[in-house]
Amino acid sequence: MTPNPSRPTDDPTAWVVLLRGVNVGGSRRVSSADLREAAATAGLTDPRTYANSGNLVAVGPADDADVAERVTAALAAQLGGDLRAVALTAERVAAFLAADPFPDAVADHPAQVQVHVSPAPVDADALARLAEGRPERFAVVDGVLYVDYVAGIGRSKLTPAAIDKAAGTWTTARNWNTLTKLVGMAREAT
Repeated sequence: MTPNPSRPTDDPTAWVVLLRGVNVGGSRRVSSADLREAAATAGLTDPRTYANSGNLVAVGPADDADVAERVTAALAAQLGGDLRAVALTAERVAAFLAADPFPDAVADHPAQVQVHVSPAPVDADALARLAEGRPERFAVVDGVLYVDYVAGIGRSKLTPAAIDKAAGTWTTARNWNTLTKLVGMAREAT
């Protein structure tokens, strides 16, 4: 029997799903309960959320390339509107942390170090140009943008729109503490 490519068959793994731009300022509201329900509707098991800001850990097949699409489709069916999400294996998120280009900043002010992830690799050259003359430190490792907001995220004049334009794709960012927590939750899930 030939496997159905739309039905993943690989061993289960923990997935980290990050919604873009929800529950911040006046942006789109997605409750943790709605996000967990969407994950279950999308076929994921053991859905858990963190910090009510679009962070989900759930279990699904390791070879499933459609996790983000199914979760956002389930949310759209529940809540309407257009949401964006990126889904990464917990192993990949752990690799982001292991690749730490700013160990001094992570030790000193981890909440001010953000990792910007997207559905496609970011444009490292354009981001390097964006970083010129700014107080923030930028690094691109394996297609992912790391930003050390040296003076604090709230004081930065760097906008998500400027990052996305330079990156050549939309991104969603989480600080170091959040990613560390999500990886810990993922380890508990599997």
